[in-house]
Amino acid sequence: MRLAQLYRYPVKGLSPEALETADLQTDGYFPCDRLFALENGPSGFDPSAPEHQPKIKFLMLMKNGALAGLATRYDEASAVLTLSQDGHEVARGDLRTVEGRTEIEGFLADYLGAAEIRGRVRLLEAPDGFRFTDSKSGFVSLINLASVAAIEAAQGAAVDPLRFRGNLYVEGVDAWAEADWPGKRLRVGEAVLSVLKMTDRCAATGVEPGTGRRDMDLVQTIRKAFGHIDCGVYARVEKGGRIRRGDEVRLEG
Repeated sequence: MRLAQLYRYPVKGLSPEALETADLQTDGYFPCDRLFALENGPSGFDPSAPEHQPKIKFLMLMKNGALAGLATRYDEASAVLTLSQDGHEVARGDLRTVEGRTEIEGFLADYLGAAEIRGRVRLLEAPDGFRFTDSKSGFVSLINLASVAAIEAAQGAAVDPLRFRGNLYVEGVDAWAEADWPGKRLRVGEAVLSVLKMTDRCAATGVEPGTGRRDMDLVQTIRKAFGHIDCGVYARVEKGGRIRRGDEVRLEG
């Protein structure tokens, strides 16, 4: 197997950022992944005592598909988040400042409109040791590109692998081989991942990346064709280290 692609998602529900390398920390989350979330009305999240919250409390693709029509970029050094639409910058804010967060929050509230906004949109930052992942097991997510190709064949139309919003995309293994990975280890570059479970899918996969059009029901496609609604796995970082696009991925018992 080979590591074909790496992505991070600095803001939950917003667009991915492609990477060439990533430095994984033992028992840590994927770097700068789901570091922020956009609260859609009061969520009850307490940064002093963070607990996993249902994704429905935040802006996210399952309910707010138009988010996929925005391209976002987060600069860690400056903490500036930039939002673009159709190649044109539409909002920019320094997330360390009230003014910068307000700029992002206000734009997204207007962009989605009253029909999708339940209350104040508020940008939340995850405290150390926490991330706004969909699953409590969501330390690192992996997608098998052969499984995506099988779904594409069942759908009868092109399926962008980014619909599945994984961190690591692997190639060179049979479709659905990942169903046998839970309880096993994957060695990727300098890191070792312990696979925890399969990833069940929701209506967010029906939203086309880059346009925000809801054009497919991939959950039903997967269910009808394969008898489940899974695609990909979640894993824990058992041993940290640098991983690079193109690294060999080896399965260990």
